[in-house]
Amino acid sequence: MPIRSFLAVVFLGLLAVANVAPGAPQIAIAQNNFTPALTQLPASVRKVLKRHKLPPGSLSVYVQDVSESAPLLTVNAQVPRNPASVMKLVTTLVSLQDLGPGYRFRTQVYADGPVDKKGRLKGNLYLKGEGDPAMTTEAFWRLLEDLRNTGLRRISGDLIIDNSYFDVDPPARGSFDRRPYRAYNVEPQATLVNFHATAFKLYPDPANKRVRVLADPPMASLKITNAIKLVKNSCRRRHRKINLQVIRTGPRPEVRFSGTYPVRCRPLEMLRAVADPTPYIFGVFKSLWQRSGGSIQGRGHDGVVPEQARLLYTTHSRPLAEIIRTINKFSNNVMSRNLLLSLGARAFEPPGTLEKGRRAVQDWMLAHQIGANALQVENGAGLSRVARISALSLARLLLVGWDSEFMPEFAASLPLAAIDGTLRKRFRQSDLEGHTHMKTGLLNGARAIAGYLQTRSGRRLVVVALQNYPGVQNGGGTAVQDALLNWLFER
Repeated sequence: MPIRSFLAVVFLGLLAVANVAPGAPQIAIAQNNFTPALTQLPASVRKVLKRHKLPPGSLSVYVQDVSESAPLLTVNAQVPRNPASVMKLVTTLVSLQDLGPGYRFRTQVYADGPVDKKGRLKGNLYLKGEGDPAMTTEAFWRLLEDLRNTGLRRISGDLIIDNSYFDVDPPARGSFDRRPYRAYNVEPQATLVNFHATAFKLYPDPANKRVRVLADPPMASLKITNAIKLVKNSCRRRHRKINLQVIRTGPRPEVRFSGTYPVRCRPLEMLRAVADPTPYIFGVFKSLWQRSGGSIQGRGHDGVVPEQARLLYTTHSRPLAEIIRTINKFSNNVMSRNLLLSLGARAFEPPGTLEKGRRAVQDWMLAHQIGANALQVENGAGLSRVARISALSLARLLLVGWDSEFMPEFAASLPLAAIDGTLRKRFRQSDLEGHTHMKTGLLNGARAIAGYLQTRSGRRLVVVALQNYPGVQNGGGTAVQDALLNWLFER
């Protein structure tokens, strides 16, 4: 089905559900003929909703024991809502099952000319990625070291980046929230290095009365203008005022730092995506290549590996089971988006497209008898205003994950309460510490949480809570989730 037709069907499905039940609880009766499912929110949750002036109809909840065939609690469970980053559960579980936990992404290096006895390539070097979402600086450095071990030292031509494994025409970076240089807004790309992000590290240097600014990874073409003033004030927010301005992008990106930095403050790290993808990869390549004793005379640009090019080296990513841990634990958007495109390429032949990725997810949902009529995946990361899924569909997906042979890998990818990932600072000093593996989601007007909870009595529950309402991201949604999870833990 063409993507426009598909989206139209989904949109009509959204209207149909909304018109049938505009905020009313979705009533479901347990099938075991003993205990009907609760269809009303617990009093403790209703109290928090009232305190924060959040209507009960803004919240969808579905809870089920993994060993039972019927829900314990279901409220508004069939209403499609924006799940924010909880959508990553869909992308990662489908990928884990379709590709397998041991799947590795391939990156290849080609040359279109000979390499002489002195290690000089008389031609261009090509870097072709196949969607590896986890090519960090360390992995890229190892690739270059392995490439040097083949005997290559000097490159007389250009570095050409081949992204033909994906076919994407993404919107301008930052169109989501007008913050184009934030790392979470990086667009997917078949050849992705270090998420195309730069960590700017600020170090107070009292001996020289300055603040040092370093870029990690180093980028040969990046110019940094440092106008930060080191001051003797205490390290308070009103005294630490750092401004980062992107002067230009393109082949020679430039950033300017200004403001004040108290001498008593610890080092600070600012993560930004300030360079376009190809100049970024070329800049990092050139810097690391020169540090290892190599040289390149040409420049970096996009292109496609020609048929006559010779394969020099192939590297493989970490296993998918490890990659989804990074995606879910730390809610990495560009990694999840790359994963959706890779799903499409594997299911329907390259190049990977958003339409193919969405179709792969739809096919998986239907194969597992999970209603997908109201599903809108969009980019697979949840960084979206139009993404939609119901609490019921998410819960069924989590139940499939629990029954899967890859359950340990999937469950272990979710943040653990008060211990790691996006939940490392949450539920500390509470009985929930270490008892939940859950993915969280947060956008303006959206707050969500979904995953697995072990109750005090030892029961294992699938829990999904999706809430959409203006301002719900400002603390009220979190308080609602806390009340629900605490009630379930003690029940």
